[in-house]
Amino acid sequence: MQQILLYGDSLSWGIIPETRRRLSFDERWPGVMENALTAAGRRVRVLEDCLNGRRTVWEDPFKPGRKGIDGLAQRIEAHSPLALVILMLGTNDFQSMHPHNAWHSAQGVAALVNAIRQAPIEPGMPVPPILIVVPPPQEAALGAIAPKFVGGERKCVGLAAACREVATTLACDYFDAGTAVSVSPIDGVHLDADQHARLGMVLAGVVAGLLPQAAGARRGGRRSA
Repeated sequence: MQQILLYGDSLSWGIIPETRRRLSFDERWPGVMENALTAAGRRVRVLEDCLNGRRTVWEDPFKPGRKGIDGLAQRIEAHSPLALVILMLGTNDFQSMHPHNAWHSAQGVAALVNAIRQAPIEPGMPVPPILIVVPPPQEAALGAIAPKFVGGERKCVGLAAACREVATTLACDYFDAGTAVSVSPIDGVHLDADQHARLGMVLAGVVAGLLPQAAGARRGGRRSA
């Protein structure tokens, strides 16, 4: 059984736009991906560590505990051995209370990659390869979350390119989710169920190509889309 740790936010947690409800495991993209890999004969388990509002390296001034780098190394330690770590963060770096741009967020992703690689895992366990998944670009936020994300559609411009550069520099695998899915027209930030289904199937194909190499020791390389 190969374990995949997904470290993400509400886009992976599966929040239903303009509600506080959550899609079921089989509906949200990590579950769709696991089911597709299983159906293809892969013995995988997706470990979801997804927290609404999680940033890369910054804290939420109104709701503590959203600083993604805090405790990440211990999560890697707790779940090892891991065949792969998927990072899908960045959306919340562009909330209205932050001045960050795409370069800042990508540097936050780089800090997370380094934290994963420096985790105090047990001797002999592999340092897991990392797949950086860039969330789809935000649009003008609508509904109840609009004040929280006002201006995010401008601040996030260039995130895919900035994260691609980080992936190249740090020898990570890479996928731009914006090439496969788009945010919900309901709130301009999250994913509707059909987009979860599509992203899960697309990433199943990406991950299937990484797992045979990910089962052994640490390696480099990257995948672009």
